[in-house]
Amino acid sequence: MAGQLFLTIAFFAGWEALVRFGVLKVYLYGLPSGILDKFWKLLVDGSLIADTAITAYESILGFAIGSFFGSFLGLALWLTPTLAAVLRPFIVAINGLPKIALAPLIIVWFGIDIESKIAIAGIITFIVSLMTAYSGAMEVDGDLVRLMRSLGASPRQTFFKVVVPSTVPWIVSGLRLNVGFALIGAVVGEYIAAKKGLGYLVYYSGTLYDLNAVWVGLFMLMAVALALDYLVTLIER
Repeated sequence: MAGQLFLTIAFFAGWEALVRFGVLKVYLYGLPSGILDKFWKLLVDGSLIADTAITAYESILGFAIGSFFGSFLGLALWLTPTLAAVLRPFIVAINGLPKIALAPLIIVWFGIDIESKIAIAGIITFIVSLMTAYSGAMEVDGDLVRLMRSLGASPRQTFFKVVVPSTVPWIVSGLRLNVGFALIGAVVGEYIAAKKGLGYLVYYSGTLYDLNAVWVGLFMLMAVALALDYLVTLIER
């Protein structure tokens, strides 16, 4: 912890010094003291709290919905090999599609309100969770499955006693990936059509060349990502 704090302080001190001595241009990189000042102003007027709350809500809800249903369907496909074989080419094709490319369509379907950002985050995380859960289920030790069947276990018992426990590490890995994907989905939606949220703050501030505000938005996005990652850690425990 002390080492991390030291590195953080050293990084910002070095950044400040390089800008102050003219090595880095302030209009290109911003200034840590200016970022702190902008953070305080946005905090005091309440806009930063509102933007952070909106993006966090969109990300967390999209993350939860997409991860749950994606993991559920990925596991369920193990019980229906025929359906899995039919759907596999479609799943692979959708997974190979740049997921952000779906954002304009989702905006058209769901509108420009908060629901569209939740939908973007949810659909992206759904695809990731579906792939990780399904891949994990397919990697379950076949010997364990055959042993359960030889002992007279039903498919349902095999599923809950062997497949689900064996797939948990894959699902948790997918959840960690989805922390970033949920935020990406929410922020891209705010970039395309929004008047609030951290994504909008970053985009709008960038158009005004207000780099200090841009950095405030980026650092707050990092904070939301850390909070989501901590949530995954609690689920893992």
